[in-house]
Amino acid sequence: MDAVLRTGARLLAEDPRTTIATIAAEAGVDRRTIYRRFAHREALRDAVFDTKLDAIDAVLEDARLDSAPVAVALHRFVEGIIPVVRRYPFDPDEMHSDPESYRRLLNQREQIASFLQRAIDEGLIRSDLSDGMAVALLQQLITLLARQFRDHDPARAADVAVDTLLRGIGRN
Repeated sequence: MDAVLRTGARLLAEDPRTTIATIAAEAGVDRRTIYRRFAHREALRDAVFDTKLDAIDAVLEDARLDSAPVAVALHRFVEGIIPVVRRYPFDPDEMHSDPESYRRLLNQREQIASFLQRAIDEGLIRSDLSDGMAVALLQQLITLLARQFRDHDPARAADVAVDTLLRGIGRN
């Protein structure tokens, strides 16, 4: 079923009107196989959302954002999240349709925001940035590295993200 979820994630991200038949063909299964598990496209989409959120929860736990040194936690988080974003390229804001998924998404975002606030409090990120800027920069770095720089393995992408977020892109 993982192949169906991954294929569904990719195709639905490209075109939300993609049919179950198209997803099944691309995943190499019969459409009846998908319909036995998911009554309709929206049920498959919701399953993809839940699977992505589960993967993000695992990354957040593994990164130890609340206890590991900031640079270490940031690296672990980015290295873990890059494959999740690549595997499930859905825009997280599309999760509004399912209140439970959206609540989980907001909780995950709060964990990341709290972590970045810790980085600010420890002096690793500038304290004079506008509210939410550090979070937005991290999200954009992850999106850029996951989608446009697919040749970077997750560890290399994490190196770039940590260096860029904590040191900037200027010459030192």
